[in-house]
Amino acid sequence: MSGFNQRTEVVAGRDKAAAPAGEAAKPAVHPGATLAVTSAATALALMAYTAPAVTLVDTAAALHTSPSAQAWLLNGTPLGLAAVLLVAGSLADDHGRRRVFVAGTLALGLTTLLGAFATTTWQFTLARVAQGAASAALLASSLGLLVHAFPTPRGRLRATGVWGACVSAGIAVSPVLSGALPDWRLVYGVLGVATLLIAAVGTRTLAESRSPRGGRPDLLGASAFGAALVALVAALTLGRDGWLRAPVGLLLLATVILLALFTAAERRTATPLIDLSLLRSPRFLASSAGGLFTGLAVIGLFSFLPTVLQQTLGLSPMDTAWLFLLWSGLSFAVALQARRLAGRVSPRTQLALGFALHAAGVLAMLGAIDAGSWPRMLPGLIVAGIGSGLLNAGLPLLAVESVPAARAAMGSGAQQTLRYVGSCAGVALTIAIAAGAGGGLARGADVAMAVSAGLAVVGAVGVWGFRERGEGARA
Repeated sequence: MSGFNQRTEVVAGRDKAAAPAGEAAKPAVHPGATLAVTSAATALALMAYTAPAVTLVDTAAALHTSPSAQAWLLNGTPLGLAAVLLVAGSLADDHGRRRVFVAGTLALGLTTLLGAFATTTWQFTLARVAQGAASAALLASSLGLLVHAFPTPRGRLRATGVWGACVSAGIAVSPVLSGALPDWRLVYGVLGVATLLIAAVGTRTLAESRSPRGGRPDLLGASAFGAALVALVAALTLGRDGWLRAPVGLLLLATVILLALFTAAERRTATPLIDLSLLRSPRFLASSAGGLFTGLAVIGLFSFLPTVLQQTLGLSPMDTAWLFLLWSGLSFAVALQARRLAGRVSPRTQLALGFALHAAGVLAMLGAIDAGSWPRMLPGLIVAGIGSGLLNAGLPLLAVESVPAARAAMGSGAQQTLRYVGSCAGVALTIAIAAGAGGGLARGADVAMAVSAGLAVVGAVGVWGFRERGEGARA
């Protein structure tokens, strides 16, 4: 581990040395301001992402959205995120992390405001997809900015811990804001304006950094990868109405062909979006598996569970928000304090423990909705919230540790791409199980929670299994 940190510090030094001479005229690096701006923008991106969790019922009614199309209201943003994250990460490293961050934050503010004025399901869905693409630029570049601003291992540990906690903070605050405001459109209006303000602050406080590799941008790889993920997410969303239908099969076939094209393009170009040799790195594979199963098991379930409670227990949006604040608030607190585990628990072990606690928490909630008793969910929400906090703290640290410091934005983009592909699949799976299981929505929710627990166990085993040679002896 110490050798890896020494190597990344050397690469970080090269990253600074490789900056063009014109960069000297740009703002100096201010670590505290960089952490504050990137963390605030990250929290706002997650608030916009999770806003439909509490407002879905009202939004669907206002837009006359059919039950079969409600998955699109939830999956629009993760679709945009998944399609653009890896591309945004590579662009940020090569062409300027500050530039990509500010552009993404500005675009997120504008597209969130557009969502507030949508009058049809497709208008709102397209606005959500655009929000996801903008969030991808923001999220992928923010970790690159932090690695540049905090070049030492101790500094990176603190910065990624705060950044991960702000992921939890966005998830925690969004339901309360959504429940407190009288209209779902006002929620998006407030978030849009706040994000535009952060973009303005970022232009004045952030210093530019990049690690240009030379060569032309990998346009073929970017196009193939983005199209593949759009096809995959569309197939996963449509699949809830029947996996054997022709459109689903054609979309899955297109995904396979486009991914093969992407792989071929990456092998030929001098500036690949992702270095395929990283697929032989256990640390990178653990990071990727952690992101994928966080989306599948955690985000997928908790994106739709608030809607289930409103429809089965008759809870108001505000009551639902306060209930889930127990889960998300604990997630924030644990993620903020998880840096104290450094040197005692590896990020990989932290992720495995987080998955195990999520599984235990959701299993403890089984039967509560069917019994009509939300208080019975409280112990499970507490345990799952602690697990979520460990995941949100461990994922960004492992993402930047799994790649050279000069490619931090790419590493972040790769992990988060799989996280939001997983969330799309998880949302579609949760809705399909909850709505399709016999015995009504409450019984279906129990089945969905059991599946989520099973996926979390698979995630824990997978993350734990990707160990570097000799790591078990050190642990």
